[in-house]
Amino acid sequence: MNYKTPGVYVEEIAKFPPSVAQVETAIPAFIGYTAQGPKNEPTRISSMLEYETIFGKAKNEAFTFTIVPATTTPTVKPRAVTATLSPSPFKMYYAMQMYFANGGGPCYIVSVGDAVGYPTAVDFDELKDGLDTLEKEDEPTLIVFPDAEALGNEAYDLYGQALQHAELMKDRFVIMDVVGNDGEAVDDFRDNLDSGENLKYGAAYYPKLETILSYNYDPAITVGAQTLEYWKTNDSELYNLAKAAIESKKVVMTPSSAMAGVYAKVDSTSGVFKAPANIGLSYVVAPMVKISHEDQENLNVDATAGKSINAIRTFTGKGTLVWGARTLDGNSNEWRYVSVRRFFNMVEESVKKATERFVFEANTANTWIRVQTMIENFLNQQWQDGALAGSKPEEAYYVSVGLNKTMSAQDILEGRMIIEVGMAAVRPAEFIVLRFSHKLQES
Repeated sequence: MNYKTPGVYVEEIAKFPPSVAQVETAIPAFIGYTAQGPKNEPTRISSMLEYETIFGKAKNEAFTFTIVPATTTPTVKPRAVTATLSPSPFKMYYAMQMYFANGGGPCYIVSVGDAVGYPTAVDFDELKDGLDTLEKEDEPTLIVFPDAEALGNEAYDLYGQALQHAELMKDRFVIMDVVGNDGEAVDDFRDNLDSGENLKYGAAYYPKLETILSYNYDPAITVGAQTLEYWKTNDSELYNLAKAAIESKKVVMTPSSAMAGVYAKVDSTSGVFKAPANIGLSYVVAPMVKISHEDQENLNVDATAGKSINAIRTFTGKGTLVWGARTLDGNSNEWRYVSVRRFFNMVEESVKKATERFVFEANTANTWIRVQTMIENFLNQQWQDGALAGSKPEEAYYVSVGLNKTMSAQDILEGRMIIEVGMAAVRPAEFIVLRFSHKLQES
């Protein structure tokens, strides 16, 4: 300070280096159709109630009923009512139920439908437009398309676009579904999904899940010659039979929305470095396809393109478990595991945001030391939390910045500060091998 007037002056001297704040790691963006709400405006919510307030509920399904005997006379016994329906393709509401039931928290909704009501079909271009709106949003880290299944194999073109988006943004990850449950579904997925260099930014799950959720319906739906509401007051038995028939039809969901909840739960309880696997799924009755140990060999390892698919399996006494932890880049030793890719996403984004304060600072040794110390302190905390392998810090990570280390004199003249960070991320124990042998008697 330039002192001119006599007196006492207080100066505060900064002794602590700047710090890196860890960014959020499990903030999904769900892109699909809703009953109401703003169109193509990413909207942050944190509860099912908030979703219903802004975006409404599920589309009412068109049930048809068969009454045996074919009469609605209460005195005719016994009676049975069965319901049939062709479910609509709009699954956002049910996806949100699965997400919050499996540990989900704050998320974004991108409604691509009309302002009021549902359209007649799911459209690729509308979902793609919804994806494009996320380029201006900084917080989302996961991308989910609850309605993509209705596109058939065209869904894989959409997933390819989402992978390109994730590669461009560098801070998000795509959770995908294998469309269909027939024997050709896995082959179709691998044949139709773009096999570019960005496979490391996504993971796929299979098969679809039978849930405990019931489809939404209009109380004024026709049962026989009258509405369901009419039978409620005029024939309670027929009303209860019809209502039970409706509720017997359980919602079948692709697993991506439940997996988004699992990612959020694991991140909050263990950390983003923990694989989101060997976790039980809530609101699930059973997978629609029973996968055996031998079946999963083909899913987990794709020798040709490396497009690993994570299985969801049922185990006796354990329920329905997520039994896979691989990205689509399954043949890569660097990016094979979901937890490794997402941990690097988190560190890269956190360090990027923290170093922005040094833009236009003097590109000298004093600045380099401050930057290096700041990043090392952050990585040391990650190591202490168990995210990095190594018995001591120097085995777990390194940070290098400086002239003749990461920069040349020409780099400094051109205004570049280059920081190199290396990390030994922990990897999941995917294959636990127990070796037993006989020990000879010695006495």
